[in-house]
Amino acid sequence: MTYSFTRRAVFAGGASRSTAMLASPHSLSAAGTRGATKIQRLVSSCGIVAWFVQDATVPLIAMDYAFGGGATQDPADKPGVGYMVSGLLGEGCGDLDSQTFHERLDRRAIELNLESTRDHFRGALRTLEDNRDEAFDLLRMALTSPRFDPADVERIRASMLASLRQDSTDPSSLAKRKFLEVAFNDHPYARETRGTIESVPKIEVADLKGYVRRVIAKDTLKIAVVGDVDPEALCKLLDRTFGGLPAMAELTPVPDVVAATPPQRVFIPLDVPQTVVIFGGPGVRRSEPNFMAAYVVNHILGGPGLTSRLFREVREKRGLAYSVHERLVWMDHSAMFVGNSGTRADRADETVEQIENQAHRIAEEGPTQQELDDAKSYLRGSQMLALNTSSKFARTLLQHQLDKLPIDYVKQHNAVVDAVTLEDAKRAAQRLWGHGLLTIIVGRSPMGAARSTTVPSVATS
Repeated sequence: MTYSFTRRAVFAGGASRSTAMLASPHSLSAAGTRGATKIQRLVSSCGIVAWFVQDATVPLIAMDYAFGGGATQDPADKPGVGYMVSGLLGEGCGDLDSQTFHERLDRRAIELNLESTRDHFRGALRTLEDNRDEAFDLLRMALTSPRFDPADVERIRASMLASLRQDSTDPSSLAKRKFLEVAFNDHPYARETRGTIESVPKIEVADLKGYVRRVIAKDTLKIAVVGDVDPEALCKLLDRTFGGLPAMAELTPVPDVVAATPPQRVFIPLDVPQTVVIFGGPGVRRSEPNFMAAYVVNHILGGPGLTSRLFREVREKRGLAYSVHERLVWMDHSAMFVGNSGTRADRADETVEQIENQAHRIAEEGPTQQELDDAKSYLRGSQMLALNTSSKFARTLLQHQLDKLPIDYVKQHNAVVDAVTLEDAKRAAQRLWGHGLLTIIVGRSPMGAARSTTVPSVATS
């Protein structure tokens, strides 16, 4: 969930929709030479650690960073605190009110994004090299001296509530919420990252300040920087930006959790033209040795593009849905596979049946050698596309740190993919889909709704 602080950007739930206006497809050397890119581990005089790639192709600096905690650190009765903080840290800080702060960003074409995810409070900074001092200084002020002016708090609160009210009649949002409730029960992962219509009005400035004090600290900080700056200058910028933060976060411990075991099906009646289907189940943690096998075989079943089994069987052969796909989702304390599709109400049962059939089939038989080879080829190529701009590279390097991968994993990735055998893929398929699916259906009553647990209908007014 991202707030973007440039006039060209808009607030959006989920992944940021803002244009990374400074990023260039030529901001790094050609993808084919990425294996030769040197990733340095810098440690500043204040002990700030960053993974760094120096590149002077264009005068641009891209930095991504994250603090541990995220939405799991929201008070149990006030989900949405971290999300609201992400919207307010860029709405005035120090002696700069919101308008003045935004004017400073606009004048130098600085892009500053903040985001509260389930496990992390993340940010991104994009600036031209000539404006680096002011860009990093504005970030420092946002993190260390937020104003939380009443007018700004109420404006962000109103925006959040408007979005939540819209979601209350949106089938995809309802399906996602119910899916998390069923999967995680009373665990923090079941809470709404953006809060609820009931919780957001209760959030006070003291809650926002308390979140900043507890979460934004140096001991959980991870940083990745790609761009036109030398190591010595970057270390000074990092010290000035992050050196004054508290040394230790005060995080509430979060227990590990395994998602609810399938098969389960829940139907939510809603009078809308298209029925939404979300399906999933327990996944594979990023730290597990067989993660890559699961990643590869998941691509075969429901990955992007036009070649997955779900795409072929659900859309191409039967025309049941415009899109259907599935992905692995890994978090600090759990992992899942999650897929979704949309279809006509009178074909919802058939759509769900075909999804379940394909999951059952690959669990029982595994993929073919040709499917495995094709998936490996795709994933090797997509690795290069994930690194073809400085912004993408910085995000990737930050994610590698959060996933506790080695600093040279960029070079190792393709070899790890290639090492997956057909037997590895078959075992992973059995583990992922051998128990069936947890399925949430939202829409007009399908013929098979009687076979599902039905929750009360949702008002559409």
